[in-house]
Amino acid sequence: MAVAEMKVAFSNLRETETYQGQDTGRFTLTGTLDDATAEMLSAQGVKIKAYEDMAQRKFASKFPVKIIDANDAPFTGDIPRGSLVRISYKTGPAHPVHGTPTYLNAVRVLELAEDASGIDDEL
Repeated sequence: MAVAEMKVAFSNLRETETYQGQDTGRFTLTGTLDDATAEMLSAQGVKIKAYEDMAQRKFASKFPVKIIDANDAPFTGDIPRGSLVRISYKTGPAHPVHGTPTYLNAVRVLELAEDASGIDDEL
């Protein structure tokens, strides 16, 4: 199993992801990657997306994902945007159009970002 670190952009680990009003049936974690991690994943055939000049990748699982904190204790609650996480994942067989899929196995929260959900950005 492979390991990568990233900053959380979108986290759907407590409930399955919903896209355009439809439940996808998948638990997902989308993260912003540093250059070295993006290059490592690209070398494995994984397609990386660019969002606001930063590399991002979504990792998914059909099953609930184990989430722990830096001290190996179970993590409760949602992981806020900007939190630093280390993920364990595996890759599947390469697809000629979509690249190599990434399957999320576990998440370790290394650094918890402050939840800014109630803050108005225009202040």
